[in-house]
Amino acid sequence: MTENTARDVIDLSGTAPKEDVIAEASAELPSAEASAIPADELARITDDIVEALKTVFDPEIPVDIYELGLIYKVDLEDDRSLKVLMSLTAPGCPVAGEMPGWVQEAVEKVDGVAKALVELTFDPPWTPARMSDEARLALNMF
Repeated sequence: MTENTARDVIDLSGTAPKEDVIAEASAELPSAEASAIPADELARITDDIVEALKTVFDPEIPVDIYELGLIYKVDLEDDRSLKVLMSLTAPGCPVAGEMPGWVQEAVEKVDGVAKALVELTFDPPWTPARMSDEARLALNMF
């Protein structure tokens, strides 16, 4: 992906709380004039991508991958191809070979996404600190 056309939908690779990172990423988005995708459509696609990610679960954990903090970054190109950078709770996760396919299938159903590529990374490694408050509550980890 070229840096001048990629649209950071969400960048959750830092250690800041999700809300701060999302606000920063949104503030850094190029203006609608620089994008081939109108701003209102980009906002709708962003919301739909988040909702699609929330439909994917690790079978052993009753919390979706978005709230678990497994999604590190999502880039939407002007050609509507989507790149998702994600992690797993552990490199030896039993569904490591399947989960990227589940994510790809979920986000490719979003109207406005032409195709998706899902990459796994373990840098930085996932920790429970990446979980949302909703996930902590569901897992009784307060």
